[in-house]
Amino acid sequence: MTAQGDFEIFLVAAPGLEAALADEARGLGFAAIKVMTGGVRIRGGWPAVWRANLMLRGAGRVLARIGSFRAVHLAQLDKRARQFPWADYLRKDVAVAVEAACTRSKIYHSGAAAERIGRAIHEELGATIADEAPVVVKARIADDLCTISLDTSGGLLHKRGHKAAVARAPLRETLAALLLAQCGYDGHEPVYDPMCGSGSFVIEAAEMALGLAPGRDRAYAFEQLTTFDEAQWIALKAAVTAQPTAFTFFGSDRDQGAVTMAAANAARAGVGAVTRFHRAAISDVKRPEGPAGLVIINPPYGDRIGDKARLAALYGALGRVLRDRFSGWRVGLVTNEAALARATGLALLPPSPAISHGGLKVRLYQTGPLP
Repeated sequence: MTAQGDFEIFLVAAPGLEAALADEARGLGFAAIKVMTGGVRIRGGWPAVWRANLMLRGAGRVLARIGSFRAVHLAQLDKRARQFPWADYLRKDVAVAVEAACTRSKIYHSGAAAERIGRAIHEELGATIADEAPVVVKARIADDLCTISLDTSGGLLHKRGHKAAVARAPLRETLAALLLAQCGYDGHEPVYDPMCGSGSFVIEAAEMALGLAPGRDRAYAFEQLTTFDEAQWIALKAAVTAQPTAFTFFGSDRDQGAVTMAAANAARAGVGAVTRFHRAAISDVKRPEGPAGLVIINPPYGDRIGDKARLAALYGALGRVLRDRFSGWRVGLVTNEAALARATGLALLPPSPAISHGGLKVRLYQTGPLP
């Protein structure tokens, strides 16, 4: 593979949401999409890498697979790492971290493998090797094949650059975006989260409606590579144009601190004009004026906050409010307990596959339009 050619790009997804990320990538026109464990593989050149980081709402990282070679012992790994064309990708003035993982291979010590590759980069290229560095080289040795990837994102992509504060048990923006998409949300209806916390669902929904690129306000590791073209990157960002929306996106929470936090986060994200946050207990939640849309909620879970009997009562109250006041609205509910979902008394569709969130396995439960 040449530094500018077509290569494999791996989009990291939360386990259980690989297919949803593939759907998003397909909708954005990425090529050669294949769902894999832990993510989605596509193909393209460096502009595709940049666009994936900028535009994909559901990807956790974007990895560029820049080459591979066989190695059955550390001496061979050292030799072939020294022959690898690092200068095609890495700058000698930018520090590099090296991570390695070994499976089903004669080389089984990941720490020793990372040390050999790091030493090769340092001695052949001259770059500093450090545990904390702006660029990360990832080596995966499986069945004696060493695949070299670059983490082109840097910080995890859910860090949009807008959220200065988060509530307890926060929902990552990447997960919020894919759950919205799984509920059929496409930006053309209002959204209401009555347990909004720091505002992830509401802010993501508003950004989607306005056509804002999720990665528009942050820096990336790919900007530190030799393959980076600043003029192309500026043009790519400029080509993403915002659009008006006729809808408003609502959030409420019983905690005034969460409401204040969510409103501030929305303002930083540039969606303050189309979002509304207010303090309300579940029993006080009212249907917003205007057309029906989507209510989406990430309530407390039994394994995280409080006892399950108390939570069952909370879910029951939530279900009663939705049935009584939200006729015509659809509901999306995220929880780790089927019994809690059933406690709402809502007519639930079959749940999603299990999704990894905060060390738990959760599922998305949905309804059709409420009667």
